[in-house]
Amino acid sequence: MRRIGLATVLVDDVDAAIAFYVDALGFDLAEDVAQPDGGRWVVVRPSDAPGTGLLLARAGADDRGPVGRHVAFFLHTDDFAGDHERMTAAGVRFLEEPRQEPYGTVAVFEDLCGNRFDLIQPAG
Repeated sequence: MRRIGLATVLVDDVDAAIAFYVDALGFDLAEDVAQPDGGRWVVVRPSDAPGTGLLLARAGADDRGPVGRHVAFFLHTDDFAGDHERMTAAGVRFLEEPRQEPYGTVAVFEDLCGNRFDLIQPAG
């Protein structure tokens, strides 16, 4: 079996990103380990998906510049309305109103650094 265990999300401020992903999105803080170079290894995971996580990495000078304005991540939910309401109340910035598509209910949101996500409840 093959699966993607982690995906890196570049952030400006690791502590602010932890707060966003944990408090606003409801993820669990799985790891926060100091590294010898002064950096940190920080992983957040959806509580119901322990094998999948996001590595929150502080963006360096070489990481700046245009990264595109496309959705890079897809956050699946079984309760779109409830999660959308909770996330909106927590200050998550949605870029559009929820919409129905053949594949499900979806709305695009951004994290603190402009990384785009789909919140999606798959059809069926």
